[in-house]
Amino acid sequence: MAFSFFGGVHPKENKHYAEARSVQAFPAPDLVVIPMSQHIGAPCKPLVKKNDIVTKGQKIGDNQGLCVPVHATVSGKVKAVENRAHTNGSTVMSVVIENDHQDTLCPDIQPRTQAEVDALTPEQLTGIIREAGVVGMGGASFPTHVKLSGAIGKADTVIVNAGECEPYITADDRLCQEMPEVVVSGLMIAMKILGLKEGHIGIEDNKPKAIDALKNAAIGTGVVVDVLPAKYPQGAEKQLIYAITKREVPSGGLPAAVGCVVINAATCKAIHDAVYLGMPLIERIVTVSGDIVLEPKNLMVPIGTSFNELMEACGVSENPYKVLSGGPMMGAAQYDLSVPTIKACNAITILGHANNFYVEDSRCLRCGKCIDACPMKLMPVMMYKSLYTNDVEEMKATNIMDCIECGCCAFTCPASVPLVLGFRSAKQRIRDAAAAAKK
Repeated sequence: MAFSFFGGVHPKENKHYAEARSVQAFPAPDLVVIPMSQHIGAPCKPLVKKNDIVTKGQKIGDNQGLCVPVHATVSGKVKAVENRAHTNGSTVMSVVIENDHQDTLCPDIQPRTQAEVDALTPEQLTGIIREAGVVGMGGASFPTHVKLSGAIGKADTVIVNAGECEPYITADDRLCQEMPEVVVSGLMIAMKILGLKEGHIGIEDNKPKAIDALKNAAIGTGVVVDVLPAKYPQGAEKQLIYAITKREVPSGGLPAAVGCVVINAATCKAIHDAVYLGMPLIERIVTVSGDIVLEPKNLMVPIGTSFNELMEACGVSENPYKVLSGGPMMGAAQYDLSVPTIKACNAITILGHANNFYVEDSRCLRCGKCIDACPMKLMPVMMYKSLYTNDVEEMKATNIMDCIECGCCAFTCPASVPLVLGFRSAKQRIRDAAAAAKK
């Protein structure tokens, strides 16, 4: 039985722009930029230098600790190893590769038979996933091998997030429609690692074709497809867990605290590709959509392809007001469109000037609508008030660190107060204060 969760909103879905567009392979560009930081944790150290020749799928960056490697997404020559613009707004060390268009595959990439996969232990499987550079592809980009290995013996429920509740984005919907067996296969590998006989796929009821495809692919596998009511942010980890299990992740806690592991649908494909095909994570589906996009598309894109090239392939009817990595609720606005697509980039959302809702000198009206909308049962009005005191302890007292930055409060605010921006700033102040206290 599926349960709803507290709060949430119903923004206009705008899925119609791209939901009927089948996934197309995007031609590998002449130049790719591979950031050494595409995951939560320590950035990779480059393993190649300028003028080196690399093959497609070759490991070109790695490090110790909480880290996963990155790989060349094309074959060719390393043009530079230097800082380049990143979708997070900073510049990071990146490997720039000039594509020779030969698609010479790394000789280390070898597929495995079903019998070979069946013989692999959980430790071997997580090792393969790690070496393939698999991370959470719904946006969090947490190393998947760490999430799975840390939950062995602790988790009794594994859930695939196929909710895709953000407006405009249809990448996971098309993945589940066109490659449902691969999604189920990736989940079954996770089930094997965790020692579970049953797994769940949570998906919103506004994706009927994907639901039917997944149910057919799941027959006889122990995978249950849980159809959930469409409401934003149904795809948020804690809300998804509650909707399927009715378990509440405690304040400051992780899903493992209630015996759950959540992985994204695209991450399942990456797990499958790593284990069965021996292929590292070098491409992903990206939805290019928005109210001014001439030809919205779902594209299978080599990681490292620039936003500019993807936007040119789809066209726009006017100079964009805003270009987002991700969707309009949680996406990050971009200042430089030369930034490359990364592992966690599921969409490029391009919005026209009709979406400019900026209000100069906006003031809170104390209406309380943000409180009703917050799926974390927080009080955004009090959280925002605490920003003006500049008192870190007062900010912490409002449980501001539990904010998932979903944007429901800002969406429902009649005064257009930039709530999420303020909360991100407050979180950084709290982290800075904690770091200073340790010195």
